[in-house]
Amino acid sequence: MKKNMLRELLDAGKPTIGTHMISVSPQIVEVIGLSGAFDYIELSGEYAAWGLSDLENFARAVELFPQMSSMMKVEQEPRIFITTRSLGAGIQNVLFSDCRSAEEVRECVRAVKPATPEDGGVHGCAVRRSAGYFVEVGSEAWVKAQQEVIIAVMIEKASAMEQLDEIMEVKGVDMLQFGPCDYAINIGKPGQMNSPEIMRVQRDMIERALKKRVHPRVEIESFEEAKEFIEMGVRHFCIGFDLAILYQWSQLQGKGLREMLADV
Repeated sequence: MKKNMLRELLDAGKPTIGTHMISVSPQIVEVIGLSGAFDYIELSGEYAAWGLSDLENFARAVELFPQMSSMMKVEQEPRIFITTRSLGAGIQNVLFSDCRSAEEVRECVRAVKPATPEDGGVHGCAVRRSAGYFVEVGSEAWVKAQQEVIIAVMIEKASAMEQLDEIMEVKGVDMLQFGPCDYAINIGKPGQMNSPEIMRVQRDMIERALKKRVHPRVEIESFEEAKEFIEMGVRHFCIGFDLAILYQWSQLQGKGLREMLADV
């Protein structure tokens, strides 16, 4: 079983830096890995167009870089299927979106954890890539790998904020991330994700998580945005989306060149 580098960094109290992919291109995974700049790549499966083979190829590409780990962002439904197939493909960590209650968070944890008396999960052994197909299926090493999965949860619904204290008490939750876009929609204020009101809620979530020693992760678009959160005590960031970077480059360079040609 491959070492879960994100788990090792988290347990050692070290900062972590991830980046997002919406495409499922192994080439992009390799380019990111070659940069040597990131601890893990999150496949934002909630947004991506992926098939089961794509999950395996994503995990294979990440494994070319021993210093990196992988994460899957799991959408609302079907959570158990996506979770078990992502972990089975070799993706090592999971971010759950759209949880509305502490009980939903408990269900997410159960989807990750092995179905042992100790763990109380629902994840049974299966002939999948993460276990070397037949090599380590159902082994102690496989069970340990499931126990070491980083479980992160999006706090992006009003009811989740209301139950934040209870969610932070759920055994197995390692990281929390505030989702300003969904939260704004959920309270009836679409398009106001960057408003002072929503930012205050984000800061409140971060401060409460730090007090409870649950690791807050913050999503940013540029490293300059990290400064205020670092001053708060945040040490975990996920920066940039592959498709957004391509869009921004196209806007800047394509438009710039077109404007220059307009004067010729």
